[in-house]
Amino acid sequence: MQEKQLWTPDFIIITGVNLLISIVFYFLIVTLGDYVTQRYEVSISMAGLAVGIFIIGALTSRLIIGQLVDVIGQKKTLLIGLVAFTLTNGLYFFSDSIYSLLAARFLHGLAIGVASTACGTIVAHLIPSHRKAEGIGYYSLSTTLASASGPFLGLWISQNFDFKWSFAFCLFISLLALAASTFLKAGSAKHATEQPFHFTLGDLVERQALPVSTVMFLLGLCFASVLTFLNSYSIELDLVTAAGFFFVVYSAIILFSRPIAGKILDKKGSNVIVYPCCILLAMGMATMASTQSAWTLLTAAALIGLGYGSLQSALQAVAIKVVKPHRMGLATATFYICLDAGLGFGPYLLGIIITETGYRNLYWLMAGLALLCMLLFYMVHGRHVAYFRERDRLEKQ
Repeated sequence: MQEKQLWTPDFIIITGVNLLISIVFYFLIVTLGDYVTQRYEVSISMAGLAVGIFIIGALTSRLIIGQLVDVIGQKKTLLIGLVAFTLTNGLYFFSDSIYSLLAARFLHGLAIGVASTACGTIVAHLIPSHRKAEGIGYYSLSTTLASASGPFLGLWISQNFDFKWSFAFCLFISLLALAASTFLKAGSAKHATEQPFHFTLGDLVERQALPVSTVMFLLGLCFASVLTFLNSYSIELDLVTAAGFFFVVYSAIILFSRPIAGKILDKKGSNVIVYPCCILLAMGMATMASTQSAWTLLTAAALIGLGYGSLQSALQAVAIKVVKPHRMGLATATFYICLDAGLGFGPYLLGIIITETGYRNLYWLMAGLALLCMLLFYMVHGRHVAYFRERDRLEKQ
């Protein structure tokens, strides 16, 4: 039997689609706050809601679509999500109040939740089982590239053009993603499920993937502290120029490290990656907390890239490895629900902490949280890793 290939046309297309929708996500998340405060003259907290409600919308749709994606059909779900993603992007042009903008953001978030869950499910089925972590690592690089290019393009366009051009750019990228998805051959068939569909809490998440996804929620809080407050922290430290290169360094490190980490995970198991990366993330947060110069801030970016960047793909690979193939869609949704919850609710929760402790102490707390995640991972999965490796070995026979 011929060995299943990783770099197929479908794998390249679905990775490209994920890159495009992620660019729109990061483009808007770093620019919309300033637009809202200037256009609608609202408070910073209301602007934060306008940014975060998008992620809450994505979380809401993932709760439902996770168990439907294999029933509806993976490609059909992706097309439905991308059509909705494109149409709701157009709503920004017609938003004439903060409330209509909040509605547009929530609906836009619902759409990306459907599209990105379908992307994750399709790619999970495309990747050969013996290269699962490596494949997820390559696929996740599309999000990494978006986390660097999206903010860069967003800041450049918003600083040089009227903000309507920002919405137009996002609409164009959405149309590109929709067009590319029509060339997919994979994901057209529906997959049979062993149980009938129920709208109960237990059926909206994959129980086996939930423990490791909870670790991702806590790690998402760590990253939210950087994604949301880096700009304000850099202004306080007078390191705005260095902050502009933070995610460039972060993304460059991930581009080189994540494929290597994926291969190691497939060969040696998750413990070899997760424990060292939690330590690296804690070191990065500690460096953030103690930084005094551009050099140390960019060193923090590199450490966080090595740590958090590899952890996200590693834990996603674990989440889909612990379930049966027909449950991969729900496992993918469960993983992103927890990640979205960390990134979406994190800014509000961490903002409360900042008012009491300040930025430096926040990052010291995040360093401690990263170390706590190492212990939690051991409790929920790390101590059982030998069982899953033996199970995979028996299934291959």
